[in-house]
Amino acid sequence: MDKTIELVNQWGAFAGAHPTGSIEDFCRHYLAHAQQKETKGVLVGGVVPSITDGLLLKIIGRISKLNMNYANLALEGTGLNQIEEFGMLVTIKQEKNPKKTEVIYANLFELSSGTDMLARMKKRGLINEYDDTEDKRSKRLELTSKGEKAVDACKVKIFRNAKMLMNDLTDDDKQLCIQLLKNVEIKFSYLWPKHKGRAFDEIFEEVVREKKSTGKTE
Repeated sequence: MDKTIELVNQWGAFAGAHPTGSIEDFCRHYLAHAQQKETKGVLVGGVVPSITDGLLLKIIGRISKLNMNYANLALEGTGLNQIEEFGMLVTIKQEKNPKKTEVIYANLFELSSGTDMLARMKKRGLINEYDDTEDKRSKRLELTSKGEKAVDACKVKIFRNAKMLMNDLTDDDKQLCIQLLKNVEIKFSYLWPKHKGRAFDEIFEEVVREKKSTGKTE
């Protein structure tokens, strides 16, 4: 069949099932259903969730854990013990003398565990801590020369790890994944500090109710 005719037929079928769907929606739908690659090996350890949301999150979670495992292996001998330490140091370097709490929450740590990690890195001579001149109750952080060198050395290792894990994806696949998932990360990174300490059922109803009020129902 001519590729143009095939594409028109695919669009017609999609438009019939999704009359308000956009071209972007059609493209995502087509890619999701027409480019099924052969699965090699056992998916998510063999325990596959029965709902699509659960399977997607389990795939993301396992990739995240594998990334941590390989990254921690790559960091051996660099002076850093785990990838979370690298994330903390990069935040300090990028934000230029941020408040301690800003670094902790930007990396999705609880205050106590984040404070402990920063204290250990301070003890190892990677960061300095000093009083905020405008708010004496707050502390600000900066990298030491040792910390700067550690970030530069580890960045190469972390980049190589990322390249290894994503090596089987094309650049277009990677950009599509980023496009599809970035708003989930942005949304819940913003909401998490407000949701901590609240009951999950209350949070669930609030988030789902907000989606329904904007007309974005499944």
